[in-house]
Amino acid sequence: MITGGQSYVSAPPAFSPDGRLLLVCTGHAVSVFSTATAMLVSELEGHEGDVTAVVVVPLPAAATATAAAKLASYCWTSGLDGVLIYWDFVAAEMVRKVQVGLPVHSMVVINICRTTKGAEVSTPFAFISVEDTSKPSSEAKALRGQMRIYDLTKGRKVGNLLAETRKPEKIVASSSGEFLGIANKRKIHIWSIPTKDFKPDKIRKIKIRHTKTLTTMAFHPSERTVAAGDVTGRILIWRGFGDAKFSENSAKSKVDEGRDGVRGNDDADTCTTWHWHSNSVRFLKFSSDGAYLFSGGLEGVIVVWQLDTGKRKYKPRLGSPLLFFVDSPDSSISCVSCSNNQVYLLKMPNMDVMRSIAGIKLPVASPSLSGSDRVLYGFDYTNRLVAIPTENYCVQLYNLFENIEVSELQVCERNFQPVDDITMYISLVSLSLDSRLMCTVDVKLPEEELGGLVTLKFWNRDGSRAGNYFLSTVIYEPHSDAGVSAVAFRPQRNMAVSSSLGGNFKVWVKSLSSQSSRKRNYAGWKCQSVGSYKKKPMTSAAFSADGSVLAVAAESVITLWDPDNNALVGVIAETLSPVTNLSFVGKSVFLMSLCQTSRPQVTVWNVSNLSMQWSYSIYAEAACCSPDGNEFAVLALLSSGETSTEQDGAILLFDAESPNPVASWSVKKARGGSISFVKGDISLDVDANNSRDKKTMLLVYVNGSHEYVIFDPRKSEKLVITRNTQKKIQAEESAPIGYASIYGELPKLESKKEVSDVPFIPSDRPWETIFSGSSHVLPPLTKLCSAFLSSLLEKRPVAND
Repeated sequence: MITGGQSYVSAPPAFSPDGRLLLVCTGHAVSVFSTATAMLVSELEGHEGDVTAVVVVPLPAAATATAAAKLASYCWTSGLDGVLIYWDFVAAEMVRKVQVGLPVHSMVVINICRTTKGAEVSTPFAFISVEDTSKPSSEAKALRGQMRIYDLTKGRKVGNLLAETRKPEKIVASSSGEFLGIANKRKIHIWSIPTKDFKPDKIRKIKIRHTKTLTTMAFHPSERTVAAGDVTGRILIWRGFGDAKFSENSAKSKVDEGRDGVRGNDDADTCTTWHWHSNSVRFLKFSSDGAYLFSGGLEGVIVVWQLDTGKRKYKPRLGSPLLFFVDSPDSSISCVSCSNNQVYLLKMPNMDVMRSIAGIKLPVASPSLSGSDRVLYGFDYTNRLVAIPTENYCVQLYNLFENIEVSELQVCERNFQPVDDITMYISLVSLSLDSRLMCTVDVKLPEEELGGLVTLKFWNRDGSRAGNYFLSTVIYEPHSDAGVSAVAFRPQRNMAVSSSLGGNFKVWVKSLSSQSSRKRNYAGWKCQSVGSYKKKPMTSAAFSADGSVLAVAAESVITLWDPDNNALVGVIAETLSPVTNLSFVGKSVFLMSLCQTSRPQVTVWNVSNLSMQWSYSIYAEAACCSPDGNEFAVLALLSSGETSTEQDGAILLFDAESPNPVASWSVKKARGGSISFVKGDISLDVDANNSRDKKTMLLVYVNGSHEYVIFDPRKSEKLVITRNTQKKIQAEESAPIGYASIYGELPKLESKKEVSDVPFIPSDRPWETIFSGSSHVLPPLTKLCSAFLSSLLEKRPVAND
């Protein structure tokens, strides 16, 4: 099976020591990308739970060049499976494991210097934040978060717990490893870690208080300065923290004079407050020289603060709320992670976007998009793409086999705004079976029951490349003031039908085409006919495989039409509740209908005699039919009342003629998910030569978090296929680092060689050229003699006896 769609922004990424690779946590694995090409290089697969942290091994300050070269390709990872793994990420090999036994939510690794037999040895220690699963989660005051210390060389826990919190907190370390900190509610907890001759009982701790809940924090690279952000958008900077308790003279006391902004007897000299963000601060990061502070949040803007003056400049229009900011050992590059599952590689210091690593867009979370307003996305059966509406009013075309973004279309021209309420969304995306045409429906929600707008847009594929579309026709209010419930394309014809809750459906056809200078087909779409049935709301529509029959659901009645002359040819008996999904089962005479209201029902109808074949009372989240065979699949929920996105479900595969499921699979996060058949690649099948059916059908399941799995439903054994063809392929282009990244590449000085224009032709008298040339470039005498003597000998063919 093929898996993909994991989040790229669940944890902060990490750069390799040379800045050429970026390690990103993606589900149960760590994906290694090239910063020069943003292509996948390799994957580190070994965790059985989600990876929560990746830490590249910090190089010891006194390390030699040989030791630094050996450690430059190693990293530690932690996961919810309770395991710490040591990797060689260049070779993509696992080196060792350390068992923790509890889910690890955060980790930092610090090198501790120890004196052994008169020599200093650097030993890595992991400070981890784990979740104590033995305590009940239902209890409000249960301390489920713990901070522990592990000696990674010996693979065991040392010392006692550093802290216990209500939930696992993110651990932040200073660049030198001297300080650790967490932001817990309205306090910052800071620990002083002895980096030489470490002993757990020598660790000292202070607390710094604030009036609002803190969300993030960062340490200055060289000074005793710590910055924190809160839920109101404020940034607080405490200077001189720990002078009383962490200094050599611990008896030193603070006086109240000159301690501006410091609350009570907190151990800090001064506290400065800055405010620009309108919502909670998501990340804070000091520059490597300590002169600037980077901050980001819901606005999608990176704010650069000058530490001495408080002046700021901005990197705007990143298009999504920001989560993490990570700088590279190569000061010319950094990266920022956005909540839309995209990682931007920035060229410093101007923060220009060089490249982006785009994963599948995450679901749009809003209470206004529930029930009948849930977002529906489409599948490209031929090219194995999924079209997903995004929160920035775009449609992302994502390749399911390659696990990469193909393109992103801007459906509604509107700038990103960091607001909580959604005022516009894309309600429907539909693609034709051959993927030449695409249709989108975007809805502008009314404000105080005024100003609502529904727009229907047709898109044509730009050339033969899959996933590239250009806008053909825009139709405002296609069904007056009513919404569009479904759009279906007629196979092999430039015709589409849209159904409306207003009581009618419309048949759209392409008008006369015209060619432009860019050879694009700019033919528009126009309404050919309008149909209705007893003024009932039209809830769904579908064409038969040959396009000769159009089925439209008039609430609970299924009507059959001739699409060419818009004539009613038949009516099928009523269902128990309104039909929300219609689909013909391949090229057969069967029609599948879905009811998703309070009285759920999955029904198969025989169109030839207008009768019911069989029916089940199943609450289905989605369903799909095979374009060629007699199979269809249903994504069923285990309970209809639960609205959580974590709700489990099952995929049931049916043959249209029989009510008994052919196969079934249990799935996670079924709420908000979808399924579809896609065309398989027979070359990926190990039994391709023995396969009778060359048109392999695969089934794709996308869950509520937009993670997906593709498998062959006809086989009992699952075929494991590599999901990325670029895996373990090094980037062809190398990114400039160091001097070259700032001043450019130095000119290459090539030695001038005299090359004869006359092609070399073997001489009949080779001994005259053997000794030609300068003496310092001649071969050794032993080689010259053998070549000279062999040139004097005459070779004769050996006669066969």
